[in-house]
Amino acid sequence: MTSDGKMEKLKGLLESEYEWPTAYVFKFIVPKDKISEVEKLFPGHPLEKKASSKGNYTSVTITIELDSADHVIAIYEQAAGVEGLIAL
Repeated sequence: MTSDGKMEKLKGLLESEYEWPTAYVFKFIVPKDKISEVEKLFPGHPLEKKASSKGNYTSVTITIELDSADHVIAIYEQAAGVEGLIAL
């Protein structure tokens, strides 16, 4: 499946499962030196962070009010540009 196909499927799921606007939870695993790039995706919003046992990675959780499934997808597309990031 193409990336576009995956995003269309995600959009359909988001639209069927949520009433917009809604609080949406993002969870990522990020290399510790890339945290600032994730923070830039959510300006003005605090991130919940927890370092891995060896300290190489950080678990990041953020709950943010969003207006649409398209906004969620836009954030995931931006996050995909962060090297080493894993979206959960």
